[in-house]
Amino acid sequence: MVPDRPATASGRAAPGVVTGDAAGRSVPAGDPAGDAATGSPAVRVTPLIDAHGHVQADPFAHDLAAVLAAAADAGVVRLLVPGWDLDSSRAAVALARGAAGGAGAPEASPVPIDAAVGIHPHVAAGVDEPTWEEVRAMAGDPLVLAIGETGLDYDRLFSPREAQLANLRRHLALGRATGKPVILHCRSAAGRRDAQDDLLAELREAGVGDGDWVRALQGRPPAILHSFSGPVDYGEAGLELGLVVSFSGLVFRRGEQPSAEVVRLVPSGRLLVETDAPYLSPPGAPRRRNEPAWVRVTAAWVAERRGEDPVLVGERLVAAYDATFHGPAGVTPVTGGSPATGGMCT
Repeated sequence: MVPDRPATASGRAAPGVVTGDAAGRSVPAGDPAGDAATGSPAVRVTPLIDAHGHVQADPFAHDLAAVLAAAADAGVVRLLVPGWDLDSSRAAVALARGAAGGAGAPEASPVPIDAAVGIHPHVAAGVDEPTWEEVRAMAGDPLVLAIGETGLDYDRLFSPREAQLANLRRHLALGRATGKPVILHCRSAAGRRDAQDDLLAELREAGVGDGDWVRALQGRPPAILHSFSGPVDYGEAGLELGLVVSFSGLVFRRGEQPSAEVVRLVPSGRLLVETDAPYLSPPGAPRRRNEPAWVRVTAAWVAERRGEDPVLVGERLVAAYDATFHGPAGVTPVTGGSPATGGMCT
């Protein structure tokens, strides 16, 4: 998800932004999570990953260092920052470069940051060729581990469907050309599934999952269903294509009950959690600004729904993140004991 009117990363946050710990907070009256408001604070998943957080967005302009410190305190050890347009993609790469100790870093980040670059369906109609060429050039940067976010949004239709489809197709082609997974946003209007059906058709038409993709991705999955939303058979079809499924605070909203069934179907090696910060706050988090530390609520929901040990869930989330974005070899384990793997666990 991106702002209704996407802003550059040089904007300013609104005053009075809330940060801090959720201890002792209850779900507010009238919370959209309703009866699905779970993710018990008694369940602590550690370590944590945030596979999709727009921390380059305006609401973090004043206090990003504090936000990253809070994420580290919560146990977040991986953070992927996706772009939604040219400016935000540039900013994502700059954050990753700074976190890696590159030039211009104001201070070291306590959480490793990876970048993704792309054009969101909301702004697909306004992208000219020079803009796309710059996005394509950035996609070759070693700090860029994924392409997107892209996809289809038939709910708000800020860009016409044909513009969204054309935008999606060139991102899929770029993902295969660079050997990097594509981050997919997909929303239909309430009670419909046309965006999900069109997305699956486009993935199949692009040959996702065939030999060319397998060779190009070298063990990585071809794409991620970011902030999963849709019917159970849509999730099953995505898994059949070899996709990763990522869950956000959206799972707590009414109408998203199928997510609870889908999360039990996803192999551990292809299961991620995310915040989609600054959006989709889970129960207990400030509604006006979600942030990476709050991924702990969604991770607890995953552990509860799957009936799995929270520590094992955390280790598997890190392993799945590393296998998805770094490849089968992953990166150095962050927990004790034997190294986690990105393989499927049941």
